[in-house]
Amino acid sequence: MKDLKFYYMEGCPFCNKVRKYMKDNDITVEMMDIHADHKNQEDLIKLGGIDQVPMLLIDGKPLYESDDIIQWFKENM
Repeated sequence: MKDLKFYYMEGCPFCNKVRKYMKDNDITVEMMDIHADHKNQEDLIKLGGIDQVPMLLIDGKPLYESDDIIQWFKENM
């Protein structure tokens, strides 16, 4: 099983798109709200190099863009 963390923020339409897909397909990963905890935002930038959500961290490697994240879930979950 891969180590997965999903970085998002409330109100982001692209984050919501991925979260809806995850809910509809019973996909559970560690959720990292960048506004609920400032450390999550610091980690987002440190791990991925940019301040952009949504970001799925897959075994320490960042994947951005909601469509790419959903496609990864379709192929791997």
